Amino acid sequence: MPNRLRNRYLFTPRQKLFAGLIALVVLGVPLFYGIRAWVTPEDRSCAAGVERPQGSAECIGVNGDGYAFGVPGLAEVAGLIQRENATLKPDEYATVAVLLPLTSPDPGMRVKVLHELQGAYARQYRANHESNSETPKIRLVLANTGKGNAHWQTTVEQLKGMTDAPARLRAVTGVATSSTPIRQAVAALTGAGIAVVGTTITADDIANGPGHNLYPGLARVSPTNSDEAKALAHFGKVNAAKALLVQDTRTGDHYTDTLKAAFAASLKGAPYEPQLFTSPPDPTEEGTTANTFRQITHLICDTRAETVFFAGRHTQLRQFINALGARGCAERRFTVLTGDEGSYLGGDARLNRAALKARLTVRYASLAHPDAWRPAPGRPVPATGGSTVAYDTFVGDIARASKKPVALADGQAIIAYDAMATAVHAIRQATPDKAAYPELADVPVQWPQVKGSLRVQGASGWICLDNFGNPYNKAVPIVELAQDGTQRFVEIAWPEGRPPAESCLPPGQG
Repeated sequence: MPNRLRNRYLFTPRQKLFAGLIALVVLGVPLFYGIRAWVTPEDRSCAAGVERPQGSAECIGVNGDGYAFGVPGLAEVAGLIQRENATLKPDEYATVAVLLPLTSPDPGMRVKVLHELQGAYARQYRANHESNSETPKIRLVLANTGKGNAHWQTTVEQLKGMTDAPARLRAVTGVATSSTPIRQAVAALTGAGIAVVGTTITADDIANGPGHNLYPGLARVSPTNSDEAKALAHFGKVNAAKALLVQDTRTGDHYTDTLKAAFAASLKGAPYEPQLFTSPPDPTEEGTTANTFRQITHLICDTRAETVFFAGRHTQLRQFINALGARGCAERRFTVLTGDEGSYLGGDARLNRAALKARLTVRYASLAHPDAWRPAPGRPVPATGGSTVAYDTFVGDIARASKKPVALADGQAIIAYDAMATAVHAIRQATPDKAAYPELADVPVQWPQVKGSLRVQGASGWICLDNFGNPYNKAVPIVELAQDGTQRFVEIAWPEGRPPAESCLPPGQG
C-alpha cells in the first residue's frame, strides 16, 4: 500500500515535471545570475568622465561638475567650480584643466592640491566676472592623475579628446611636480598642440630653451631650480669654503636632479665632497633615510661647514632637519638652504620644531609668499618685478574660494592663481575679434609675447616670459622656517642679482 501511494503521487508524469521545474529554479537561477555577472562588464564609473582603472581603487579622469574624487577636503572648492561652470552658456567658453594627483594620500600633497585648486578657482571667477566682459569665459575642470601621477596616460588621453566642442579645451595648468610622469604628460599634451602652464614645476629639464624645444607650447610661472639657486647665492653670499652639499642619489626625479646640479655649480671649489643619501622610490615614504641622516650629521660636525645646501624632497628634508637638531656639535650654528620643497615644512606635523631652536636656521627659495609684496618697516616693496596692487587683488579674489581663510604661507594658492591668469591671458590674446573662442593652435604660440607691457601682473610677481616660455628674472621670496614652525618671509632675491628693469624684456640669448 505505501509503495502504491508513493508511485501514484510522487512518480506520476505531472509530479516528475513539477520536480524538474523546481530543480531548474533552484539550480538555474543562481547559474543565470552567475553567467550574467561573468559576461557583464563591471561598473567602474565614479562620476561623469571619471572611473576606476582596472587594478586600481582610485577614481581617475576629468570632471567639472562638482565631483571631489572621493577626497572630502576638496568638496567645497569642487562645488564652487561646479557652480561657476553651471552659469556658462554652451557657446561662450573655453575650458582650462587643472592636472594634479588629486587622490594622493600624502598629507603634504593633499594640502598642496587643495591650495592650488583654490587659487585656480579664484582666478576663474575673476576672469568670468571682473575682467570687463572679456571673452571667452572660462570653464574649469579637475583632472586627476592619481597617486604618484601613476595614471597620467589615461587622463592625458581624455584631455586630448576634449579639444573640440562642447569642451573646447584650450589649456592645461597644474602639472605641479617635477617628476618623470609629469615630464611625459607635458610632452604628450604639448605634442598634441595643447598649451600647458606649469605651476610649481621647477626642474630645468622640463623646459624649452635654445636648441631644444621638446615641449612646444609649455610656459611656466615659477623660476627654474637654477634660478632658485642663483637667487639663494645672491641672497646668502655663501662662502663655498664653509659650505657642503647633502644630496639624494636617486635619479629620475627632475626636481632633485636639477637642484643638486645647480647647488653643485654654486659650490665650485668647496673643500668637501657631497654627503649622499638615497630616498625610497616614492619619496613621500619615510623609508630608512632617517638613519642615514643621523650618520651624516656626525660627518657634518667633523667639517668646518656653516652652510648646508640640501637637494632632496620634503620628507627627507624634514628627516634631515630633525637629525641636525639632535647633532653632537650643538654649540655650532648651521644654516640649511634648499629649494621650494621647503614650503611643505610649515604644515608637517612630524617636524621636530625644537630642532629650530638648536642654533639651526632653515631657509628656502619659495615660489610665492603673502608678505613678499607687502611693505614693512625697513623693508620697502621693490619698484619693479611685482606690485602691492596685484597682490591685493589676489587677496580679494582668494577670499571667495573658501568659507574659512585660505592658507597662503606655502605660496601654492598664489602661484596657481598666477598660472591660471597666464592661461587666461593667452586664451584671450589668441581669440580673434568677433570670435567666441580661439583655435587650439593659436594659444600655445602666445608665450613669446608675454613680456614688456604685455606681461602678466602676477600676485607672486611679474611674469615676463622669454621666447621659450620661461619666466625671466622672476622674484624669489626667501623664507625662513621660524622656531614656532611658521614660514617667515625674509626678503625677495633675484636670479639676476637685482629686480628687472621697468621694460621687463629678457636679454638676447645668442
